[in-house]
Amino acid sequence: MGNSTPVTEFILTGLTENSQLQLILFGTFFAVYAITLMGNLIMIILIRISPSLHTPMYFFLTNLSFLDICYSSCVTPKFLSNLLKEKKIISYGGCFSQLYFYILLATTECYLLAVMAYDRYMAICNPLLYFITMSQRKCFQLIAVAYTAGIINASIHTMAATRLSFCGPNIIKSFYCEGPPLFALSCSDISLNYLLVFVLVGFNLITTSLTVLTSYTYILVTILKIHSAASRKKAFSTCTSHLMVITIFYGCLSFMYARPSSRSNWSGHPDVMGPRFCTHYLN
Repeated sequence: MGNSTPVTEFILTGLTENSQLQLILFGTFFAVYAITLMGNLIMIILIRISPSLHTPMYFFLTNLSFLDICYSSCVTPKFLSNLLKEKKIISYGGCFSQLYFYILLATTECYLLAVMAYDRYMAICNPLLYFITMSQRKCFQLIAVAYTAGIINASIHTMAATRLSFCGPNIIKSFYCEGPPLFALSCSDISLNYLLVFVLVGFNLITTSLTVLTSYTYILVTILKIHSAASRKKAFSTCTSHLMVITIFYGCLSFMYARPSSRSNWSGHPDVMGPRFCTHYLN
């Protein structure tokens, strides 16, 4: 320990070391990234210029599109540039910045999806009170809660990670800086970091998933009480796309964090099937 040199940069292993496959991956992910940016930007512009779309549902959808743009841009540009480099280096500060914004955006999106489920509950179960309950002020407050939760969660995890000492290997066996693969390189005690991951990720998942499940339980009961088949179909169609995104997002989060974790568990490439990959490259 006394003769160790503090780590000033990290090396990301990426998805593959095959140069030809890296070029194929670069072209594929660059195209998907460009489509993601264009699609979300177009959606934001269309919602903003169409007065008929200035409703709570589309307000939340605008924020979701904005989050998707930031979420994709948090990791993808560095990942794409590394695919063209022989040595995939990221600075110490860059790694922790990426970690912070990744956690912030992931947590915010988690809460925003829960807010959107609550919005659908109010629209379908209490349509007469919908525009009163979901006022502009209430919508801004709900968005503020989602971002606040993201900032708090990201700050706690990042501050806990910065207290770690890195004095040995600096190869992160992933294509971006994410918590557990980074913790595995530390030469100090990481028990607090894993405890925070377990407690905070568990709290966020339980809180938001319970909100979603409760909202859609009431929605389902309300839809089943509708006598008209056309009305039931119309009511359910407003929720299907949101349900698909929720299923992918929470399914991937559960896959990443619900299984037993250890240094050896995170020594491979688990983040290939992480929430960001699932929600933005499989969606």
